[in-house]
Amino acid sequence: ELWLCVPRFHGEGFQEGYAEGRHAGVAEGRRVGALHGARLGSEIGCYLGFALTWHCLLQKSTDEKNSKKMRALDSLIGMIQKFPYEDPTYDKLQEDLEKIRGKFKQVCSMLNIQSDFRIGTERSSLTF
Repeated sequence: ELWLCVPRFHGEGFQEGYAEGRHAGVAEGRRVGALHGARLGSEIGCYLGFALTWHCLLQKSTDEKNSKKMRALDSLIGMIQKFPYEDPTYDKLQEDLEKIRGKFKQVCSMLNIQSDFRIGTERSSLTF
């Protein structure tokens, strides 16, 4: 009798569907995580390259204004170097990222540079 088999088929179908959905969810989670991590790394890397370049450009100057800029650049570089890239579970990741972004904007203001960091699908760019 067919109606006796319905609970068994229902249970088997549920288990198969659950396993397939779980596998698809893990794959999608990895893809999204890798994309987000790449964007974050690109953004932070751009800030660090910017800061190191300006640090080199200003280090020979003895102007007091440049001394303040150097301290701000040193602070930005230090914040980036302390950023926990390897720990995706770091609970203050967003908070620290916002601090780095704020310090970057402060440095750009001190250097009289209009910055616009955009992350595209193919690459990131810092335009002036």
